Amino acid sequence: MEGSSIKREFYLLCKVILFAIIAIFVVKNFLLSPSVVWGESMQPTFSDQDKIIVNKVSTIDRFDVIVFHAPDSDNYYVKRVIGVPGDHIEYKNNILYLNGKAIDEPYLLSENSSSNWSLQTGDFTLEELTGYSLIPENTYFVLGDNRGNSNDSRFFGLLHENAVIGEVTFRFYPFNNIGRPK
Repeated sequence: MEGSSIKREFYLLCKVILFAIIAIFVVKNFLLSPSVVWGESMQPTFSDQDKIIVNKVSTIDRFDVIVFHAPDSDNYYVKRVIGVPGDHIEYKNNILYLNGKAIDEPYLLSENSSSNWSLQTGDFTLEELTGYSLIPENTYFVLGDNRGNSNDSRFFGLLHENAVIGEVTFRFYPFNNIGRPK
């Protein structure tokens, strides 16, 4: 009897381990995925080497921060969605005009910031950059929060929705850096 009890416990343990492996595979490949921010293009929102969780099933909305396959390299980029299909975008005197309305961007550095990161976005219209007056279906216009140091839609154009991995929904703060973000 003792041998069959050990076999049953071993069989149960194998089932639990197999279930855990399958659950981790499903969550990581279809629902959530860990990632790391590389570079300063999203300062001050995210810093270089911040650890993040990407939600692969969320709906992408304007001003969400997303992770996507870079259209101009083999990397992944983290950027903010500024425009969604049907939007008209214009920057004039460092102010975002979305569908003709001035929009506050509180996630950008303030003009009084002592940081070296540039707030300057530069003047442009969507049509000047992409040839479209409105963002077409299935595409987004994305910008980094550190506008002076970001490779984004101003340079590589509109982002197709198929390139999007998901929305950044969580950031890990390391225990040895409690004071972050600054």
